Amino acid sequence: MNKELKSKLWPISLAILVIILDQITKILVMKNIPLYTIGASFFGDFFRIIHVANTGVAFSVGATWSDTLRRFLFSLIPLIVIGIVVAIYFRNNTWTKLQRWSIMGIVGGGLGNLIDRFFRAEGVVDFIDVKWFGFQKAPLAILRMERWPTFNVADSAVVVCGILLVVSFVVLSIRESKEAKKDKKEN
Repeated sequence: MNKELKSKLWPISLAILVIILDQITKILVMKNIPLYTIGASFFGDFFRIIHVANTGVAFSVGATWSDTLRRFLFSLIPLIVIGIVVAIYFRNNTWTKLQRWSIMGIVGGGLGNLIDRFFRAEGVVDFIDVKWFGFQKAPLAILRMERWPTFNVADSAVVVCGILLVVSFVVLSIRESKEAKKDKKEN
């Protein structure tokens, strides 16, 4: 196996790990905590394990939409997007290691939640609940909340890897800009 292909295949292990951890934690929560019940609290009520089902997407957007519309928008379209991302992933030879690992972390998180959407009628299982010290006078309602919307391992992977990916592109852009200025000065 050539080095280039190997560098593209190794990050897939992160996607697989995210899917496995996500599904194991969801199974444990479903087996041990009744739906819409707090199973455990830590550090007072700062961190809680609570079993909820989300038929919408982030922040329960679309939870009240028709089942057909939700299935199309939240299952089929993301599946197509993930397929396109994976195709581009294998065709691109310019991404850094961090970018490749970040992309696969996002893919793993996306697939973890899609498994729920396709195989769990109640929706995506969320269970991580943290206190959010909202700002009472903030203009956006999300900033005034007492608790952050409940999430899961897949969501965490998408957010953390998404931030890493954006930061890596910003750092790379700054680096390339500095090199271009340096080259311009030398010529």
